[in-house]
Amino acid sequence: MTNEVKSESLPEVLEVKDIQRFLGIGQVQAYDLANSGQFHVVRVGRRIKIPKKSFMDWFYGEKQDV
Repeated sequence: MTNEVKSESLPEVLEVKDIQRFLGIGQVQAYDLANSGQFHVVRVGRRIKIPKKSFMDWFYGEKQDV
């Protein structure tokens, strides 16, 4: 059995747990990455929401318009 998560199965708005599962990393690493400024995140209260396009652009090495 595999825990592989494909990009097509990800929701349009990601949470840190989605990034964690997609990359196969720990929770602390996923939060560190989300807080690193490498891609756009939206904070709603204490929650962190990540647009799928922003994350996937970062993952595939595409330039960010920052």
